[in-house]
Amino acid sequence: MTEEQGLQIRKLRQKGLGYRAIALAVGVSRDSVRNYCKLRGLAGYQPVYEMNLKDRIEDGSACAFCGALLKQKKTGRKRRFCSEACRRNYWKIHREEIRKSDKAIYTMECPYCGKIFESYGNKNRKYCCHEHYVLDRFGKSVNSDLEKE
Repeated sequence: MTEEQGLQIRKLRQKGLGYRAIALAVGVSRDSVRNYCKLRGLAGYQPVYEMNLKDRIEDGSACAFCGALLKQKKTGRKRRFCSEACRRNYWKIHREEIRKSDKAIYTMECPYCGKIFESYGNKNRKYCCHEHYVLDRFGKSVNSDLEKE
């Protein structure tokens, strides 16, 4: 079973699908799906599991991305994800949840093309894109250098 199939199984299981439906969707046997779920704590009757998973994620005892059980440390900040990979994948999918400060959004004008653009968190940025920086500074296209090689 590939890593992609494992992620698909996990997502479908969390949406409330049973072993047979997941097996048909992913293209593996029902027993493979069941074994995968048992090893990763996704087993049990789906409606009960789904409700328990939501509760566990809310109280911080399960990973917000994959649903794996978390061991919280006695001191420090509560963990929300089981690994760095889960944290990155979660925020890649849930970009709208990222809290951005209005004070960190800067409106600028590109000196090369005159386009107005917004820069988040960098008040020293001058150009709207890297290509315009290269054209303004060196007077040649980024793509022309690649074509010569």
